[in-house]
Amino acid sequence: MVLAASNLSCGYRGRAVFTGVSLTLHPGELCAVLGPNGAGKTTLLRALARLVRPLAGTATLDGKDVWAQPPSRVAAAVAFTSQLLAPDWPFTVREFVALGRAPHRGWWRPLTPGDGRIIDGALDQLGLQSARDRPITELSGGEWQRVRLARTLAQEARVLLLDEPTAHLDPRFQLDLLATIRSLVRDRRLAVVMTLHDLNLVGPWADRVALLAGGGVLREGTPDAVLTGPVLAAAYGVRLAVAPHPATGMPMVSLDPEAAHPGEERG
Repeated sequence: MVLAASNLSCGYRGRAVFTGVSLTLHPGELCAVLGPNGAGKTTLLRALARLVRPLAGTATLDGKDVWAQPPSRVAAAVAFTSQLLAPDWPFTVREFVALGRAPHRGWWRPLTPGDGRIIDGALDQLGLQSARDRPITELSGGEWQRVRLARTLAQEARVLLLDEPTAHLDPRFQLDLLATIRSLVRDRRLAVVMTLHDLNLVGPWADRVALLAGGGVLREGTPDAVLTGPVLAAAYGVRLAVAPHPATGMPMVSLDPEAAHPGEERG
């Protein structure tokens, strides 16, 4: 299943956040979307998920415009997780994860034993069985991140659009979550797109990177091709030091303390 943006322009109240974005998401690939605040990373994911109508261009699922398809078909195939805080609803963790079955069952049909096995499998994979009966209003930020991914797994979508999935997670759970996502890409041949702020999580996990800045895609390619000092300086407006990680050889990014802005003369 292939999800693609073709010359996509999106915005709000007629004002474009980005224009002319083209991106194709292939099965078995993890694509990281990077960019400064306000570049349109979340908006791009929402447009691909049929939640935001584009101002121009198209988002297609298997070659067909997502807006020309039934919402239920797109929802069953494409899962979007937002970076919003847990809603103030009296759901337990298991009840919230069970919402992932709605595109397949409808909102009011009872769950089948097969649905239950899928839900429990998602809880198992994210290490949430011990929290299954807890109210979602009592979760930490990191627990909420895992719960929303578990709902995505219960949805059994072929394309996952994950908005800041590692936010609020400590290093151990970042590693566990990213390893889980990577295994889904490899073993289930899912197409996964995730937005990230932490540039050092990109190299070890992403196959491809799309860097949004200046109203469009500034650079797209492998982590090595995108995570370079000049490209990142152009995107973020600050000089960043990039060096190979001592263990993996992947690009490792850090602030350059001697320069606040790219091109500034050193004293």
